[in-house]
Amino acid sequence: MNHQKSLLNNAHPSDEELVRSAQMGTQDAFTLLYERYFPNVFARVRFKIPENDVEDVTQEIFIAVLKSLGSFKGQSKFSTWIWTITNRKVADYYRSRKVELIEQDDQEESVTLNLANHTASTDGDQDDLASIQYALGKLPQNYQDILLMRFVDEMPFNEIASQNRQTLEATKSLFRRSVAALAKKMEGDNG
Repeated sequence: MNHQKSLLNNAHPSDEELVRSAQMGTQDAFTLLYERYFPNVFARVRFKIPENDVEDVTQEIFIAVLKSLGSFKGQSKFSTWIWTITNRKVADYYRSRKVELIEQDDQEESVTLNLANHTASTDGDQDDLASIQYALGKLPQNYQDILLMRFVDEMPFNEIASQNRQTLEATKSLFRRSVAALAKKMEGDNG
């Protein structure tokens, strides 16, 4: 127990230290992980899910993290593991809604309304953001991930490379391909 207490008194415990402590039953350790990751998880979900469901999906992600934390073995970084759960929950969200057969126009309108509620910019900018969000959803998952890490999470290339276990050159190359694919999707939507 003394190890756990001293760990939590540490100004900046690593994710792995917090995970081990949470796995041993220290609630404060999970709370610190939650507080550390909530802003980025929420931002990612908000970028991919209609606004009225963002809080619910974010909550489902952290419930899944809490339930499966005991099975985390540290074979990947905790951040990679939590992004995998986030992506899975976003996919589950859309899979469960396919049954509802929402028209594509309705989805685009929902995305526009989502961004209109939370962006203090001009209408043209909101349309651009809605188009980007829609086009991003059409890209392969690895392209979405790197674009979100770079632009939403504001991660530097060397950190993205480390997290993805890639060379810096491979990461930058993937980023360039992702931006090009996004631009192509945007041109296709506008043309």
